[in-house]
Amino acid sequence: MNSQKAWILSCFFNFLIACVFGLLMRFMYLFPIDFLNYSYLLHAHSHVAMLGWVYMIVYVLVVHFFIPKEKRKKPIYNRLFWLTEFSVIGMMIAFPIQGYALFSIIFSTMHILLSYVFCRLVWKHCSKDKSPSQRLLLVSILFMILSTCGVWCLGPAVSTLGKQSAFYQIAIQFFLHFQFNGWFIFAILALFLKQFQNKIDEVKFKKFYFLMIISTLLTLTFPIRWFVENVILSYINIFGVLIQLLAFVYFFRMLKPQINHFKSSLHQTTKIVYGLALCSLFLKVGIQLLTIFPNLAEVSHQIRNFVIGFIHLTTLGIISGFLFGILLQNKMLSADSKTLKIGMKCFILGYISTEILLFLQGWFLFFGEESIPGYFQSILIFSILLVLGLILIMLSRINLKFHNLEKKLKIKKSQRNDIFIEKEIV
Repeated sequence: MNSQKAWILSCFFNFLIACVFGLLMRFMYLFPIDFLNYSYLLHAHSHVAMLGWVYMIVYVLVVHFFIPKEKRKKPIYNRLFWLTEFSVIGMMIAFPIQGYALFSIIFSTMHILLSYVFCRLVWKHCSKDKSPSQRLLLVSILFMILSTCGVWCLGPAVSTLGKQSAFYQIAIQFFLHFQFNGWFIFAILALFLKQFQNKIDEVKFKKFYFLMIISTLLTLTFPIRWFVENVILSYINIFGVLIQLLAFVYFFRMLKPQINHFKSSLHQTTKIVYGLALCSLFLKVGIQLLTIFPNLAEVSHQIRNFVIGFIHLTTLGIISGFLFGILLQNKMLSADSKTLKIGMKCFILGYISTEILLFLQGWFLFFGEESIPGYFQSILIFSILLVLGLILIMLSRINLKFHNLEKKLKIKKSQRNDIFIEKEIV
């Protein structure tokens, strides 16, 4: 589909803008900008990253891999994509100007309503083959719908108890938990398992599948405990975290027989990106295990560096890592492009460096130490690498588009010449 190429470029444009907002926030720590509001930029950054990059590229890949060809050609998918992109651009403009206010709320509500349409289409048009990847996808959609219940609770929470209430804060955490740990993670794993052409051990998959669902539901108690003092919530979270660990043990065992054959078919850049994603995934599981210890569970949300580091581990490392890998593996990004290779190296270096700085600074604060010397300057420089990497990746995608167009024109020209020669001979 020609529209798919435009879709992918739009997704990367959203990702780039989200990273630019993040870069501006880090710049403002050193050089305050009077006409920019930091909290407004934060809202813009988080909304565009989640709903403009992750949601939109998952949309593209779900349509490509799970919707049958005859269904995917229907105009509804193209119209729905561009309507959703319009809502993202609206948020891109409204949030930096006014924060949470009339227009930003209109555009973010529009995005949610359009996502319901997408869920309905996927549920209707997906082939009912009950494969492992299919089951993960359908559960991810249920989690996405469930997550939005948190958003619909925000209005009543503000009007009755106010923004500082536990109800309001829990509604936000409910949305974020089921977006990240439910919708995004399950959708990414569905897309990843699809690359194995469903050669998956059914018994091990079922254990992984059910344990993952249970752990996702149980670990909601972790953010709830920040606002509700109850020791039972801590025990439920511990149980959920241990179940998650067991789930990924089965995940590893499930993929182990296939992994060597899978790796042998991949380009070196793709291997590195998938390796980064898997390492980030297991690191996330490890960090969540640390919340078993009460002291660490308490500071995990009090020290801002830990919160940002963990969110970036999930979005940049796990989610974006798997997405890049899938795009490269399926030649939606050119693994042979020098521009892409440089861009990917810049992005990975920026990601790893900023993560190290964020968690290291967090530990300094945990132990009552002062900031790392040159922390804000260093994290700003490494954040520039993320933006530069994305620009180069986008350029490689544009070059690939022009290269393919040039190739098609050459083929058509050659065909015309052959017809002309045939006529001359006749």
